[in-house]
Amino acid sequence: MTDHAAQVEAGLGTFERLLSLWVALAIGAGILLGSLMPGVFGWLSSLEVASVNLPVAVLIWAMVYPMMVGVDFGSLSQVGRKPKGLVITLVVNWLIKPFTMAALGVLFFEVIFAPWIAPEDATQYLAGVILLGAAPCTAMVFVWSNLVRGDANYTLVQVSVNDIIMIFAFAPIVAVLLGVTDIVVPWETLILSVLLYIALPLAAGILTRRRLVAKGGEDAVDAFKDKVRPASVGGLLLTVVLLFGFQAQVILDKPLVIVLIAIPLMIQSYGIFFIAYGAARAWNVPFNVAAPCALIGTSNFFELAVAVAISLFGLGSGAALATVVGVLVEVPVMLSLVAFSNRTRGWFSS
Repeated sequence: MTDHAAQVEAGLGTFERLLSLWVALAIGAGILLGSLMPGVFGWLSSLEVASVNLPVAVLIWAMVYPMMVGVDFGSLSQVGRKPKGLVITLVVNWLIKPFTMAALGVLFFEVIFAPWIAPEDATQYLAGVILLGAAPCTAMVFVWSNLVRGDANYTLVQVSVNDIIMIFAFAPIVAVLLGVTDIVVPWETLILSVLLYIALPLAAGILTRRRLVAKGGEDAVDAFKDKVRPASVGGLLLTVVLLFGFQAQVILDKPLVIVLIAIPLMIQSYGIFFIAYGAARAWNVPFNVAAPCALIGTSNFFELAVAVAISLFGLGSGAALATVVGVLVEVPVMLSLVAFSNRTRGWFSS
């Protein structure tokens, strides 16, 4: 492994290791502030251009852009070195995950939970979980990979390939699944969201990376990411505060709804992980590739899902609430799976 990869694999700081705590505090702060200052959050929610909420867009860019700088498309040449992990990741992300999430959403919101959820609300929650299921993780991939000491270069390969596919596949998959569940799809807004939250940050990240590498190589890239990391983490926490502030009254009025939305999301997360992890073990994939490929499939690009839900259905919609619950569920679930992966390291070859 190169020196750069070893540096990327280095253990996270105390702040990153306590990420679940900070997210929980941000959630509490958002609910508190949203209930105490509904007028302020109402004003923030009104700052829209072409169905895009500007404060959310700025914060999501703050989160996503620094991570996109880490995407090295030159690493695509390494795909042939260890193809098994990449095959598992792509099959899980694009052929299994979106469709199982949609199926679980229909099962729970339209059948099992039908006595407690109005049909129009069920449709919105279903749309939200579909958006989550069709958006495999990009930004947080590196965090989960670091925590299991995954192959940093191979993680870059997986992220790079996923991002290329996401540019072209996210909108059609979402449109098909929303269409199957009889939800009207505003294509213009969906495509605009893909451009804003995937294509443009990715292009900006590529250009920035090229300039940094030309000036100082990978060390310059690492230094830049270290410098902007506070903005990225701050963007994450402020986004959580903002999103839970927008939904504060709904959450306080309907705490049972949060639990109901969380149930299929948790089943999906653990189910997808064990599908990918089991496949990797059966296929003799080494642990430093197997663990990240399972975690990548499990985690969601919730920044994109939240942004698209807001653009398509509005800040106060059930779809937006479902994607926000995805944020609530993701961090503790992913940390539990990281712990499980590290405990079962001996199941795999080194």
